[in-house]
Amino acid sequence: MKSYKEEINLDKLPQHVAIIMDGNGRWAKSRGEKRTFGHRNAIKAVRNAINACNEVGIPYLTLYTFSSENWSRPAEEVSALMTLLSETLIIEAEEIFSKGLRLHVIGDIESLPVLVRDQLLNMVDLTKEHKNGNLILALSYGSQKEILSAVKKISEKVKSGELNSEDITEEVFEQHLYTKDYPPVDLMIRTSGEVRISNFLLWQIAYAELQFLDILWPDFSKDDFFKCIVDFQNKERRYGKTSEQLQ
Repeated sequence: MKSYKEEINLDKLPQHVAIIMDGNGRWAKSRGEKRTFGHRNAIKAVRNAINACNEVGIPYLTLYTFSSENWSRPAEEVSALMTLLSETLIIEAEEIFSKGLRLHVIGDIESLPVLVRDQLLNMVDLTKEHKNGNLILALSYGSQKEILSAVKKISEKVKSGELNSEDITEEVFEQHLYTKDYPPVDLMIRTSGEVRISNFLLWQIAYAELQFLDILWPDFSKDDFFKCIVDFQNKERRYGKTSEQLQ
């Protein structure tokens, strides 16, 4: 069976792919299991996405790992997710190092359990010199909170005289976001059949191609990822211009 990877044009790759990994709970429920069973079986899909990016050379991958709204889930599920995150960091550390990936974290990191936060920051520090790709985990992340935080930081600079209000541009604003060191998102993928953004990278996806897949996240394969890339490459990205202007 032919893989979509063979159809990918390596000269037209998106530079930054972001994924909303949705459907773990429904996947588990369809098998008569608890939601946590779905979360544990989602690790393979995470690995598939990372490996697919690495294989074709996409430099930035952001995974919506845990939203700021997820804290309102049942305490048992939140605790299980944090434990799973800690275990996964240990298990996958060797893979991340062997691939030469650099790990980043965005979101309200201070709200995470101390053990998880320390593990994350340690891996961020240990991989800071890696050059073979960037894996960005959005943890305790909410885009509205990120934007509000940026507004507050800019307001403080205006108040102190460090910045003039007339000098506030899109570029200045972007430098106050969690993602200031990363390029804008070119392709955003969401699994599970839901068609919504769920407070994820609202500023950064302004001109991204959006793809909503009828696949529950634990079933997401490398070929599913490659198909998304092929579909992305078949789109004409105009950024407000006409087709004639691009030609």
